[in-house]
Amino acid sequence: MTGASDHPLHAGLTRALARAGLPAPSALERLSGGANMESWRFTAGAETCILRRAPSLEMMAARPMDHAGEAALIRAARAAGVLAPEILVELEAGDGIGSGFVMRAIPGTPDPNAILAVADPQVLIRDIARELAATHRTDPAGIPVPVMDTAEALAELKARFISYGADRPILALAVRWLEQNLPAPVPPRLVHGDFRLGNLLVEDGRLSGVLDWELAHLGDPHEDIAFGCMTVWRFSRPDRPGYGLTSIAELVQAYEEAGGQPFDYDRFRFWTVYRTFWWALGCLQMGGYWRGGHDRSIERVVVARRTSEQELDLLLLLEDLAPEAERQRPLPPPQAPLQPGTGEPSGAEILTAISEWLAQDIKPLVSGRGRFDLAVARNALGIVARELDQRPVATDAALAADLMAGKADLATPGVLARLRRMALDKLTADVPKYPALANARARWEGN
Repeated sequence: MTGASDHPLHAGLTRALARAGLPAPSALERLSGGANMESWRFTAGAETCILRRAPSLEMMAARPMDHAGEAALIRAARAAGVLAPEILVELEAGDGIGSGFVMRAIPGTPDPNAILAVADPQVLIRDIARELAATHRTDPAGIPVPVMDTAEALAELKARFISYGADRPILALAVRWLEQNLPAPVPPRLVHGDFRLGNLLVEDGRLSGVLDWELAHLGDPHEDIAFGCMTVWRFSRPDRPGYGLTSIAELVQAYEEAGGQPFDYDRFRFWTVYRTFWWALGCLQMGGYWRGGHDRSIERVVVARRTSEQELDLLLLLEDLAPEAERQRPLPPPQAPLQPGTGEPSGAEILTAISEWLAQDIKPLVSGRGRFDLAVARNALGIVARELDQRPVATDAALAADLMAGKADLATPGVLARLRRMALDKLTADVPKYPALANARARWEGN
């Protein structure tokens, strides 16, 4: 945290705030989280504000909606009764701090684990269902909101997968299934695009705000419902498929009672697989942002390793396609971990030593965003150490090509068992505390 007037954002933010009749910012603090955009909290006189900006203009170049469009949409949603933030001022080129806008801060916490620990599930799921329904009823007339053609969007995702190497068999399996189960078009509605725990604010057990509208578009409302129900966004409650709070049936009932669109379980399944695949590619893309120099933060490279979470989830979603004999087939044994030596420390041991030093000697010296980045750095060291020891295999270009072409599938003898082993081993190295991992291991390995 800093209040210094020499902060890199201070001068440009001061110019922007003046257009809204607000004084210069103080107590600028970078917030954690946000896979794509930066978020900064600060005060401007009596106001507590949030700056949302792109780390680089390059990151905005390929986006279907710019920040001006996003700000206009947020205003429209707020006018329609959605708990969207109030936009105070938009950044301009002359401000010299990139693209973005300033919002009035909404009270409440976005921390999913804190929300799930204290929330009354029945009250909060009704709040969530109400906001989903209100979003899907919002008319964005006159705002250049992108329109999603599902077939075209899937083709673009497939092309991205191919550009990333097309060597992850589980992702190839998902591509094939999605192409074969493409739903018929529906009249497009406003879709938030990122409606999930982490982008919802909760105060005193009630929903207080809906954040992060950058992915909004016109499309199928089932996409919003499915995205928030993905395993990765249920955090500590993989056992509660409805936003980590309830069952899908109870979520659907609350949504339809709030005036939402008629629910179709087949569409919900399609969009759950689609958005899980989408997020897997989004994680891989983070590595590309880092390699390209658009954002050299360590958070980018660590998020890129979360692809394995989505691979496990995709396999859990699709394994019911396999014959019973394949679902019962034993898994190949895991790669035997390297045994600790008695001589010079291994590379993994050195990384562990660095991580321990950071925790013991450096952590007490940092706070705020610095402490968050330190935790991410220790996470990165752990990933590399486990990878050196366990040597997981996540890629097989030949098998991926066969799955994507339909030359192999989950009925092919041994394919499901092999994919299960790949998913378990890779995720054990990347994110061993992922809540769904223990359940999958017990289900597939019987322990």
